[in-house]
Order: sequence, then C-alpha cells, then structure tokens
Amino acid sequence: MKKILLVNFLLLSISIQNILAQPISIAAAADLRFAMNELTKEFNKANPEIKIDVIYGSSGNLYQQIVNSAPYDVFFSADKSFPNKLDSLNLTESKPKLYAIGHLVLWSSTLDLTKGIALLSDNGIKKIAIANPAFAPYGKRAIECLKYYKLYDRILCKIIKGENVSQTAHFVLTGNAEVGLIALSLALSPEMMSKGKYFIIDEKSYSKLEQAFVVIKKSQINKDILKFVQFIESEQARRILDKFGFNPPLTK
Repeated sequence: MKKILLVNFLLLSISIQNILAQPISIAAAADLRFAMNELTKEFNKANPEIKIDVIYGSSGNLYQQIVNSAPYDVFFSADKSFPNKLDSLNLTESKPKLYAIGHLVLWSSTLDLTKGIALLSDNGIKKIAIANPAFAPYGKRAIECLKYYKLYDRILCKIIKGENVSQTAHFVLTGNAEVGLIALSLALSPEMMSKGKYFIIDEKSYSKLEQAFVVIKKSQINKDILKFVQFIESEQARRILDKFGFNPPLTK
C-alpha cells in the first residue's frame, strides 16, 4: 500500500512539474513582431528557465481565437477594444492594462514621401496596402485617416488588404504595392529601415492607438506569467518599446 501511495505521489509530482514547466503562450498583435522578439530575449537573459512561445496575428483574429478557447496566457492587442471585450466576457484574470501608444506611417521603398498623405492621390500609384480593417486596428485607423483627408473614395480601387499589419508591410517591401499605411514599429525594424523610408501620419487624422494587454483567465495563476507581466511594466521593457516608436501610455 505504501509503495502504491509513493508511486502515486511521484507521478503527481512529475505531473505538477510538467505543468509548471509549460511555456508562456503569448498572442501578440503583428505590429509587435520586432519589439516582442527583443522583449522576450531580454526577459530570458534574467530568466533562462522560462520558455516563451509567441504567436503573431491581427488583434481581431487573436481575440476570436481566445473566445474560441485558444490556450493563450497573455494577449497583447494593437488597441484596447479587444482586451476590453474579453474582460466583458469574463475571460481575463484582471483588467486590461495599457502598455503603449502606436503610430501610423506611410512606408515605401521607391517613392518620395515628402508630400506625405497627399502622395496617395498620385495617378501613377497603382497599389496602396493597408491592413484589413475588420480585424486589424492599424487597418481601421488607415481607413479613418484616408476618410479624414477625403482620399478614401478616390483611391478605393487601389487598396489591397493584408491580413494583418505585418503582412501589409510585407506587401510593400516585396513590391506588391508601391506604398502602404503601416505601424511605425515595423518601419523602424532594421530590414525596413535599410530598404525604404517612412512618413509619420498626423495623429489628428485617426483614433489614438492605445495598445493594451491582458492575462487570459486560467485555472491556476502561473508565477512565470506574472513575472513576465511585471517585466513588461519595467523601465527595461519601456526602453525597448521606445526603440520601436511606441510612446508610453498616458495612463496605466
């Protein structure tokens, strides 16, 4: 009997260790692709035993996956609306927290961007890339911007849509569009900095990109997750976000 109890105890201990050893699963908006890579690398310097898996996509698609029970631990959205929706559905451990303010830019590897947004009315431009506004906050802001400058109806036939803002940037980078409305954080990546130029769009033309994260509701609170969240709110993480053009939020 004692041997059976000992075996059961050992099996339970192994099971608990396996649970604790599970990697942190992060769902991150596509505008964070380069910033999050640096954030996780920096975090792992001090916490090499904690593995982190990051899945990138449009905030809307990631939100829908979480609603459908995708096993993510933390969700970093490109705006605050999707984390707030998860909170209203009682799918979060705590209230969403703002971590950054994002910015919309024009980016091109071939065009002179000194004219700014007015350039888009040029008849020589055949394709203009934006993220899908149905799922991507940067796509929604791109539409707002184009309507603000009364360009949307004039260039609608030229618009091609990426599934997310990272794919949108790829369209322009590979020549499938001459110009794109993308995230500043992507324009500041080494590859895009070396191959093109960007023009920061006036923020008065679109709703503020207040980016928020939230811990997804779990049966047990994982200390590793809490440790990573604390890191995201640190000055060390702030410096990395600053590097990729993210301003600190006005409130937390």
